[in-house]
Amino acid sequence: MIALHPEPPGIGVSALTQDWIENAMKTIQGPGIFLAQFAGDAAPFNSLASIAKWAAGLGFAGIQIPSWDRRLFDLKLASESRSYCDEVLGAAAQAGLAVTELSTHLQGQLVASHPAYDALLDGFAPAELAGNARAKQAWAVEQLTCAAKASRNLGLTAHATFSGALAWPFFYPFPQRPAGLIDAAFEELAKRWLPILQAFDEAGVDACFELHPGEDLHDGITFERFLEAVGNHPRANILYDPSHMVLQQMDYLAFVDLYHERIRAFHVKDAEYRTGGRSGVYAGYQDWVHRPGRFRSLGDGQVDFKQIFSKLAQYDYPGWAVMEWECCLKHPEQGAAEGAPFIREQIIRVTDRAFDDFAASGADSGRNRRILGLQAEGS
Repeated sequence: MIALHPEPPGIGVSALTQDWIENAMKTIQGPGIFLAQFAGDAAPFNSLASIAKWAAGLGFAGIQIPSWDRRLFDLKLASESRSYCDEVLGAAAQAGLAVTELSTHLQGQLVASHPAYDALLDGFAPAELAGNARAKQAWAVEQLTCAAKASRNLGLTAHATFSGALAWPFFYPFPQRPAGLIDAAFEELAKRWLPILQAFDEAGVDACFELHPGEDLHDGITFERFLEAVGNHPRANILYDPSHMVLQQMDYLAFVDLYHERIRAFHVKDAEYRTGGRSGVYAGYQDWVHRPGRFRSLGDGQVDFKQIFSKLAQYDYPGWAVMEWECCLKHPEQGAAEGAPFIREQIIRVTDRAFDDFAASGADSGRNRRILGLQAEGS
């Protein structure tokens, strides 16, 4: 199970609250934008410098870079060359942006993949590896190791990825699963990820798994199971995306209460779930437009972002709020234009004082004892 630390002290004693605020509370960084859904062959989406300028023009302050897209980024070079990483940071800075994280979602998927998906995942790796599951997996591990080094060279502290899936074809318990099947899957998953997590530890970077249907790590229970299998590894953390929890009908606010210590990255993505009589969470193989649960542009869905940002501020979330655009209705450029001001409006500038400081009477242990009706020490 997850090893928890004490909660922050409650508000009530002004001096203690002030100390907590000064030493713990941070304002969430943002807005950022994940570039994966926007990169393309046409300007301004075909180079890092031009897409950064485009994002800055919409009001974003940071960019999350898909490490597999050579139009924007060379992962292997970044893992080997600090000067190249300085060029990447310079291109972002010239547009007034920071690099928030790198992403290896596609490579992470290949670290552990059930053979049923081999053909579907050929496009996630170089073309010459198509049809060779073992080679794709080895390539993915090398990519993740490069991502740890590249993140360090870029001065980043968090990294976004997927876990991959060995057990996903068996997520529904019929036909009845043989005893130990899921245990074996998570044992193998941990075996494959432990060397990668060690590489991230050596780089001083958190590996943040996006909990996502189609991954063995798709909810709190599966994350706990994995965490136990990797010995509560300190670099095994969470990319929190509430949209995937809406589609699974989870309580995404309670999730933050339970797992906030492991949340080190955050995708701001909206979703909706429309209850009906013809299909439900499994959606009847329908396309995205017709599924009961579907992703929406920010503000068009059901996610209560005010409460999410409040909870993340309360629990001292240390990272960025990064928009991931996925919507089956709205054009991506409209979604991006609306996304930056939406996120900026949600970010809470945390207070630097307790609201009741005006009534503070100072700390005096003897006085406290007298207020409680106790005899002061030595009297």
